[in-house]
Amino acid sequence: MEIGVVIHGPDVVDSGMAKIILDKLNDYGNISAIMAGTIGKTAVLDAHLEDIIDIRKSLKPSRCIEEFFKTKDIVILLNHGKTTNNGIIFANIVVSKLIDRNIKPFIHIERPGSPDGKIVPWNSRSIDFALEMAKVTELKITDVPDLIIPISVEDHNHRIIRNVYGVHIGEKIMVNGIIVGFAQSEDIQIVTENGFIKNIKGAKVKEHGLEKLHRYEQKIPIDLNACWVKSGSLRGNNFSVRKNMTELKYILNEEKNSLDSGDKIKAVIIDHEAERSFELVKCAQVAVTIGDDTTDLAGDILYRLKIPIIGITDGDIDGFSHNKHIYPGSTVLRLKPGYDDIIGKEIKNQVFNGKESAYFNSINILKNKIFAVSKECSIFRTDY
Repeated sequence: MEIGVVIHGPDVVDSGMAKIILDKLNDYGNISAIMAGTIGKTAVLDAHLEDIIDIRKSLKPSRCIEEFFKTKDIVILLNHGKTTNNGIIFANIVVSKLIDRNIKPFIHIERPGSPDGKIVPWNSRSIDFALEMAKVTELKITDVPDLIIPISVEDHNHRIIRNVYGVHIGEKIMVNGIIVGFAQSEDIQIVTENGFIKNIKGAKVKEHGLEKLHRYEQKIPIDLNACWVKSGSLRGNNFSVRKNMTELKYILNEEKNSLDSGDKIKAVIIDHEAERSFELVKCAQVAVTIGDDTTDLAGDILYRLKIPIIGITDGDIDGFSHNKHIYPGSTVLRLKPGYDDIIGKEIKNQVFNGKESAYFNSINILKNKIFAVSKECSIFRTDY
């Protein structure tokens, strides 16, 4: 058989269960596995699994499943939610976006290795294989569920409400990698009007996070239907960061040095889009990261790819759950409060000529240009 496995998130990799499940599946046919999720990609690298789990693409789980439906005999969604109920809710959201869940046998393996783990056959065609998987994984199997489509987005023309599921009280709520609130309830609704967040029901709103999200005076709206919403920790602490990696050019699908760049290095700007770090750094040797949380998250991701950063921060950080790692040769600037986005804009305009990327003769030359732009509001810098 040809088996397609869609893996979501870092936890099932960090627990070691992704490798165990893939090894078991090898007894049944040829395996093609893909990771959906940016933080999950770093987990794949840390676990030395990039040769068996594809991390080159950036597709949502539903899109991955649709692609496998075209070429595979069986499709499996592998996940480890905060709780089994959270994982089932997540699967419902994913399945609700499929054109037809009955095209191929399709099962969901939730929280393997845990006492409350489940095997969920999502159509009648998958029952036999689901029973087999229940035996080899020692997990309980459910009936084929009725699809309970969560009302995740309510569209009222200029006013859109997005329900956020699986939130626990006290957790951080992030939109496109920016922390915008702290949960005070398990019933969270993000409300936008004309693309701007006006309220987060059930949460204490972080106003400065909203300012960053909408780019201050630029007032850039967001598409609440398409943006990345996450609650809780990005990743646990049950992993060891991978060090001394061999060159991983093929992961980015392109050579690091552009053919027409000569001996120059390519720099890119990651401006509050840390979740797109893998995509944004293609062909680059250095990244300029704007914002405290963006610098922490993007720096941690790019550490695995041996790419240094020049971080622009101002001390407004809420922090992530796992220890960050910054690649040697990096520099992080601490500016006066409220200046990271201001200087970020100046760097883009003055150093990058208004573009998202540019070529420089060396990283030190780029750093000196950035130091010159930020010198009036710089407090201190940290070199790694």
